Parts: sequence; structure tokens; C-alpha cells
Amino acid sequence: MRPWQALKEEGDTLRTRRTAVSGCLVAALALGVGACGDDKDSSSKGGGSVSGSELTIYASVPLQGASGGQGMAIENGAGLAVDSVGGKIGKYTIKYVRLDDSLASTGAADEGKAAQNARQAVSNKNTIGYIGEYNSGISKVTIPILNKAGIAQISPANTYVGLTTNEPGSEPGEPDKYYPAQTRTYARIVPKDTIQAAALVSAAKEAGCKSVTVWNSKTTYSAGLARNVVMVAPKQGVKVDSNDGIDPKAANYRSLAAKIKSDCFIYTGEIESNGVQAVKDASGVPSVKSMFAGDGMCLNDTADPKKGIPAAIAPQFKCTIATLDPKAFGPEGKKFFKDYSTKYKVASPDPYAIYGYESMSLMLDAIKRASAQGDLTKKAVVDAIYATKDRNSVLGTYSIDKNGDTSLTDYGIYKIDAGKLTFDKVIKAQGG
Repeated sequence: MRPWQALKEEGDTLRTRRTAVSGCLVAALALGVGACGDDKDSSSKGGGSVSGSELTIYASVPLQGASGGQGMAIENGAGLAVDSVGGKIGKYTIKYVRLDDSLASTGAADEGKAAQNARQAVSNKNTIGYIGEYNSGISKVTIPILNKAGIAQISPANTYVGLTTNEPGSEPGEPDKYYPAQTRTYARIVPKDTIQAAALVSAAKEAGCKSVTVWNSKTTYSAGLARNVVMVAPKQGVKVDSNDGIDPKAANYRSLAAKIKSDCFIYTGEIESNGVQAVKDASGVPSVKSMFAGDGMCLNDTADPKKGIPAAIAPQFKCTIATLDPKAFGPEGKKFFKDYSTKYKVASPDPYAIYGYESMSLMLDAIKRASAQGDLTKKAVVDAIYATKDRNSVLGTYSIDKNGDTSLTDYGIYKIDAGKLTFDKVIKAQGG
């Protein structure tokens, strides 16, 4: 669900390779704006009335590499949402523009490419919304650019805590440093990593784990999720023996694995951070009975024995992701998957498709509610998103809180069955 390249040790990306940031991008991050080129519109207030009758919504996700399938599913799902309203909201025609934030040379999502996408959205006077990013580390780049321009942003996949709160797992200065306008413009429809960590520990406890060894890839996402696991595990009666950062470029981790004495192993990193090798080496430890991973590893490439986890150890492995079995959704969700299968001729749609759909559906609904109040403004759309309460959606009923987080809390546990990632059950996280 998400081959990528190894991540830099101090990288800031989630489930992606961080590439070198140009001087202008560094300046952009420091100032909270897109500092490359002229970017005259990047300093716009974003609160004025929208002129004309065409509105543009951009989607930015990786369409290459290991996450390309998920990115395509997200953008297709979002497109289906636009189709569902006939491409119009009231008097406004919706123009949907699909963008790729990954590089052909690496297949990895790229900060510079994503910043370019965000600046493209800012430079278009008709832009009303932005769906993305898929990677939390990439959103750390695009949120400030879009925030400065007052453009509403909804992520279908980000889980990193620090994007919205300063709760455990975040870093100093987060999340305020991502919002130079000193107001929020970003929301997400998947539960954050405080909840995912609790789900991981709950799954380990249900498997009978008494103690766990945690490995992280040292990325912002992975290190943050690992910190959350370390904090929540004792609350559930699970002992954490160690939390170790690995070098994604290492040939193997056998020497580190030799130190494991735990009966269970948790990897919080990404598949592109040499995650498969990490799991394989941990599985060779006699004491380890069960292995778990977060959503950075919960993808189809992981389950494929030709490039992922060998069939011999697959029964020991499970992973968490904020996507549930299509069969677990209500009537609206089931209808979505049927419509998606028909339009895109896919027998089993990737679970992320429904999150792309709901991200766009929420954006369109916010536009509808905002336009009903009179002259449509970017600020009114942002306000409508944050005013979302008890929304009946394909994901179920949820609200968006003052930080931009969803009230949804369920995570799915997935297992590997016959070389495919298969939904196991919904995990009710405890102690999160």
C-alpha cells in the first residue's frame, strides 16, 4: 500500500525518502511561505470573495514507487466524489486537478516537488481546496505554503501527531510552526498516531505479548510513533525492553537483533526504510513469537513474498492501518466500493480509495455550506470544515475538532494471507 529509497537518518518525511532541500525551500520553510520564484499570490490573505463560477481543487499524492497504487486510489476516489455531484456545487463548476508529488528518478515522494504543487495551487486565483498529502513529512512542507494563502487542505492519510497537536510524539515547536497565518487551514480524516500506537500495543497484548522491542527508522513519523508506543505500552501492562533507531542503508540488522530478548517485536518505520529486512532479521530471534508494524509497512508490497516478507514468517506478522475491510463499512461505503469497481474496473479497490473519496466529499460539502452563507470565500470553506459535526459519511459518523483531527478512532489489523494483505479485524485501542 505505500520500491522507495532509504530515508536519511534525520529525515522529516513519513513513508517517503527525504531528498535534499534547495536553498529556496529552506527559506520557504523558515518563512512559512513558498519562497521560490515570484509567488506573488503566496502572500494573499485568502479571505476575499471568490470571483467567477469555476473553482479548482488540487490533489497531491505520490503516483510512483511503492505508494503509487495508494496514491492513484486516493486520486481516483476523489474524482468519484466530484462525479457524484456532477462536477458542480450550486453555481460553481468544480475543476479537479491531479498532481504527483513523487519523482520518476526514485519513485519517492519529494519535498521540492510537493512544494511546487502547493505553489501551483496558491498561484491559481480559482483554487478553493487541496487534497493531500499522503505522507506526513510532505505535509510539513505544504501546510505552511497553503496556510499562508488561506487554502483549505484535507489529508486522506497523514497520521503524524505534530501536524495538528503538541501531544506526545510531536517535536518542539509543533504544530504552530506549520501555521504562519496563525490560524488553522489543515484537517485530516484518519486518526493520528497517538491512537495508532495504542492500537499497536492493544494488538500485541491480545497476541499475548509480555514485552516488546521497538525499532524505528529515525524519521519524524517513525520516531514519533515509536515514542507513542513506548509511552502507552506500560499503561496496557506491556513492557518495552528497548526502542532502537536503525540505519535504513544497512545491509542487515542481525547484530541488533541478537540483543532482542522480548517475545514480540514492533517496527514503526516504513517499507522504504529497509523495513522488510528489519522484520526478517527480527523474526530470526528465538524469543520473538509475534511481529507488528505500523501503517508505513501495512501495504501490498510487504505481503508479496517476492519482494516483501517471506511466506515462512508471514503468519507471525500483522500491521495496523486506519483503513477497514470494505465489508466493514455501512451501506454508503459498500456503494462506494461497488461504484469504484465499476468505473475503474478493479475487483478489489485499495482501501485508501474511500479515504480519497471522503476527503473530497468533505471538501465539496464544506464549499456547499460556505456558499450558502453568501459570497464564497476561502476562509468560509476552511471554517466550514472545522465546523463539521456528526457528519454522516462513507466512513461512518465523525466530527472535525479544533485542531483539524477526526473523531474516528478505529484502526484495522491486517495479516498476510496467501501473499496478500488481508483485513483481520477492527482493533479498539486502549490507553491512547
